[in-house]
Formats: sequence, C-alpha cells, structure tokens
Amino acid sequence: MKRNKALLFISIILLLGMFVLGCQKENTVAAEEEPAEEAVAVFAVNTTTAVEGRISDYLALSGDIVASSTVDVYSDVAGKVTRLFARPGMTFVKGYVKSPIAGTIVALPAQMGMTISQAVPVARISAGSALEIKAYIAERFISRISLGQPVEIDLDAYPGETFRGEVSEISPVMDPVSRTLEVKIHIANNPQGKLKAGMFAKIRIITEQKNGIVKIPSSAMINRFGENVVFIVGTDPDDPAFQIARQVSIVPGIVIDGVMEVQSGLHPNDEVVIRGQTLLGNGARINIVGHAAPLSAE
Repeated sequence: MKRNKALLFISIILLLGMFVLGCQKENTVAAEEEPAEEAVAVFAVNTTTAVEGRISDYLALSGDIVASSTVDVYSDVAGKVTRLFARPGMTFVKGYVKSPIAGTIVALPAQMGMTISQAVPVARISAGSALEIKAYIAERFISRISLGQPVEIDLDAYPGETFRGEVSEISPVMDPVSRTLEVKIHIANNPQGKLKAGMFAKIRIITEQKNGIVKIPSSAMINRFGENVVFIVGTDPDDPAFQIARQVSIVPGIVIDGVMEVQSGLHPNDEVVIRGQTLLGNGARINIVGHAAPLSAE
C-alpha cells in the first residue's frame, strides 16, 4: 500500500516537470520566431536658417581723427607774451590778425610769460568743421585700396554706434622705414558734433562687397572625402513624424568673421545643422535641441 502511494507521488512529480519543460520550450521557440525590432539612432543637433543678404570683406585699421585743414600761425616779431586775447574754441575771423585762413582756434601753444620767436607757432587754426582720419596701410595690402571705398568707423566713446566715411586720399609714396602707405578718410557724418579732432578711431575699409548672396555660419560646413558639405533638415519619408538630415554639397565663397558665402547648393530659408553634424550621415534621424537666430542680412 505504501509502495503504491510512493509510486503515484513520483509519477505526479514527473508529469509536472515534463509540463513545465514543455511550456518553457514553447516560449523559447516563440521568442526565437518573433523578429527583433531594430533600434534607430537619433542625433541631437543645433540648427539655424540660411539667409539672403550682403557680405563684406574689409581691412581693419586704426587712426587719429584730425581736422581736414589746419594751419599754424606765427608771430612776425620775437618777444614776450604779456596778454592772451583768444582761447581754444573761439572763431577767428581773417583780417584782425595775420593768418592764412579763418576758422576755429584749436590750440594756443603760446602761454603767458613765454618768449617766442618767428619760428614758434602762437596758435593753430582749423578751417571749418570737416574732419578726417589718418591711417597707415601695410605694403602687402595696398593693392586692395582705392579712392571712394566706403569706411565704417567705431569709437570707444560711442560703443554700438557706427559712423560712415570714405577713402578720400592715398599717398603717392610709401614710407621706406615703416613700409606703410598713408591714407586719409573723409568722415561723412558727424551728428551733434560727436566726433572731435584728437580722438582715436577703429576703422574698417570695405574692400569687397557682395549683395544678394546666401550666407551661413562657416562652422556648418564640413569636409567629407574631399567634398564640402552641409546638412539641411528634412522630413523622414518613412515616418513623417520624424526629421532627418540631408547631406548637400556646396560651393563656398568668401569667409568673413565666421560668416560664409555659399555660391551654390543652398537656398534662403534652408534649415542648416551648425552643431552635431560631424557624426551625421545622409538620412540620419535627428532631434533639434536648439535653433540659433539667423545671421543679419546686412
């Protein structure tokens, strides 16, 4: 009797074990038969918009603002200064005292008590309010300079404000010591008399200017197997809910201060990848995590 019960218990255990093994095998076969879903890589990128506008090449220089026409006045006789009848800023009218021109007194080198001679200037007079800038250009750049070129003028005294001028005079000879050429820049606008003789100016002489071109940040372009390419944003044809990067070949033009002219390959308003493009391939799925403001059209 006990033996029969033991055999029955063993039989039940074996049947349960076989049932569990069969279930596991079926699950394994089912898992092997199900195709594994392939993971799609998504790349985080930053973009901006291609802009149609103007690009300018320039020479960056610096110089001093001076009066366009200034003369020194000398005494006819030697003697001692006992009294001054003028001060800087006064208007001098030709006729009262001998002077080649009439204008504004900008300096009085002669002081009370000084002994002067005919070789010592007693006053400096500027004719009118016209101002100009004297600058010096290195020999290797003189081929890029010509009369009438527009000039942008910046001063530390007026940050964020740009004044305009043009190249008005180019010296016919070069300084043999410094190997530089003197140029004079006529200041076209001086609102409220902000610019004054003696100020230090930073200038940009525009040597080349192109209008109506497409421009992007130069960092957007990369080189792939000897070809200049950028990536623009497009819609995934397999799933319109996602965006992809499309590789486009371009012909670059001049590059100025990180701004690049694109001669062909891009159109205005194309959305261009400017960061994260080094890992991209044509058709790679992307996630735009930032959009930089477009470049200025000017």
